[in-house]
Amino acid sequence: MLGTQTSLSTWSQERNMKWLVLLGLVALSECIVEIPLMKVNVMQETLNEKSLLNNFLKKYAYRLAQNSTRNSKMAFVPMRNFLDTAYVGNIAIGTPPQQFRVVFDTGSSDLWVPSNFCTSPACYSHITFKYWESSTYRHTTKPFEIAYGSGRIKGHLAYDTIQIGNLVSTDQPFGLSLEEYGFNGLPFDGILGLNYPNNSILGAIPIFDNLKKQGAISEPIFAFYLSKGTVNGSVLMLGGVDKAYYKGQLNWIPLSRVGDWRINLDHISMKGKLIGCSGGCEALVDTGTSLINGPTRLVTNIQRLIGAMPLGPKHYVSCSTINILPSIIFTINGINYTLPAQAYILKNSQGGCFSTFKGGTEVFKHRETWVLGDIFLRLYFSVYDRGNNRIGLAQAA
Repeated sequence: MLGTQTSLSTWSQERNMKWLVLLGLVALSECIVEIPLMKVNVMQETLNEKSLLNNFLKKYAYRLAQNSTRNSKMAFVPMRNFLDTAYVGNIAIGTPPQQFRVVFDTGSSDLWVPSNFCTSPACYSHITFKYWESSTYRHTTKPFEIAYGSGRIKGHLAYDTIQIGNLVSTDQPFGLSLEEYGFNGLPFDGILGLNYPNNSILGAIPIFDNLKKQGAISEPIFAFYLSKGTVNGSVLMLGGVDKAYYKGQLNWIPLSRVGDWRINLDHISMKGKLIGCSGGCEALVDTGTSLINGPTRLVTNIQRLIGAMPLGPKHYVSCSTINILPSIIFTINGINYTLPAQAYILKNSQGGCFSTFKGGTEVFKHRETWVLGDIFLRLYFSVYDRGNNRIGLAQAA
């Protein structure tokens, strides 16, 4: 992705739009990409009381999970659910290991955490990496910059040993942020991307690819089970799938574009009537996004149909209507995936009930596009098969 200054291709622009608006430029000396951060914005709107975050961080201290099956080349990584807006797991970097909370994100490909030399206020509330304490650290001066809709990070590329559960990736490239804006008050230190390597902003091999290359996992597959309403119980599986976490059979969906976790949608309906994707469309399956995002025009119509009224950045419904609101059905590869109102309406800390549909995906110019985030993935166990370029969905157990 590095070279003379040039605009990214249309495909690259769409691919990197995982969380909201515009894409920037790739320059010779540094990679600058603008990726509006839907998830961070939603969380900042939800975290009106800092005590919620402080209590969460105190109660769930850093502790690297060692859970695994008898198969040493498969790992189970517990994740903690923070207010149904973020699923956070632990990783360790360096020798001896330094532990960090990260969001495992299928919408991006890079890993980054804050450097101890980060001078931004956001870094003061997060764990920072002390490179001089690691005997396996390898330094570079290669800079990177990612600009988000709500802020940005800037730093440099580094290499070190990284552990996820019982799996170890040696000499793994990752980003160390020196400046962070827009990450204040969030329950994670960094982001670990699980998308394809062609999406790497750092221009580096993603950790999942490195684990496969180094023989740490036997199968190029990973899966997510996301809990609802409870802090514990969510799991990321690397290198295999545990059938205990889903019901029935996995329905396999081929990727609409190899190189991104993107699939074709047949249509979206409510009470037997089409409300979106009337001519077929695409969807990004994104564990790094809290909501369900779609074209603003169609989302506005959905809000009208469910009686959601705008108040600030969200649309609210009367909590008394949740049990009578209609389900919304996403038909994918001929199979209906039902989203009841109890799933697409969330309650905030003040007791207000808000819709989890949000617009903004009209920036994907080539085709109508939706983003299936955690709201959808809590109901449907998801498997990401790199070996066969497909996604599996089944009802979560």
